[in-house]
Parts: sequence; structure tokens; C-alpha cells
Amino acid sequence: MDRQKFAILCHLLRTVSGLSSTEIVDVEEIVAMFLPVLAHDVKNHVIQREFVRSGETVSRHFNLVLLAVVRPYEELIKRPIPNCLGALDGTYIKVNVPATNRPTFRTRKGEIATNVLGIYNTKGDFVYVLIGWEGSNDRLVDSM
Repeated sequence: MDRQKFAILCHLLRTVSGLSSTEIVDVEEIVAMFLPVLAHDVKNHVIQREFVRSGETVSRHFNLVLLAVVRPYEELIKRPIPNCLGALDGTYIKVNVPATNRPTFRTRKGEIATNVLGIYNTKGDFVYVLIGWEGSNDRLVDSM
């Protein structure tokens, strides 16, 4: 992270989340202690040595920043707008498989096909596709 992005993050945490300096540590130092722990799994005792702070101070300030980061989640994380038009469930698509695998892909009507579930949006783009085969479901039911 470069200095400009670090400054932007500190400003965002101050203005949007209400993170403020304590009597012994300013916001920049609090965030500087937080980032290595979050990004690189640096342990508390390492941060204590690097910043010359007690373990309790490091832990308390880490929790302050963590809460401050979670507060503006609505501004930072955009939720997708669900715009699915519909689903194609139980749609069979004919497939070409080796002769040894044909019994697995044989449908009740005797065709060699696979079952597909597809969900598409208003533009007609598929947003989710699940491919299976009828033969595996039949075997699963028969074995029960």
C-alpha cells in the first residue's frame, strides 16, 4: 500500500467510521499496527516490538480499527442487485460420450444426455450453471 492509499484509508476511517486518535496513539499509527496483522498474520508480540507498545495497547487498538473497518461496509461493499429472469431446471442437453460411459448418461427415454440447471439474468446471460446427469440420480435412488 502506498502513502496516498494509506492516507485515504485513514481519512475514511476518521470521517466515515469515527475512528479517532487516543491520548497516546494517533490514527495513522493505529492503522499501521492493524494492517500487518490483517494482511500478513503478524503476531501481537512482533507489533509490540516494532511500535514499542504493550500487548494490551496493540490488542485494544487492533479491535478499534477492526470495528471501524466494519462500520462503513455499505459504502465499501456493493451488493449485487438480483436481476435473474428465471431458471431452466431439468433441461436435457444431448452429449457425446464414450461408449463405456453411455449407461451413466442414458435418460429415462433412452437418450444420451445430461441434466442442466441454468439461471439467467434479464440480458439473457447465464449467471449460474449446474451440470449433472440423470443416470447418477437414478443409481443413487436405486441404492437407497
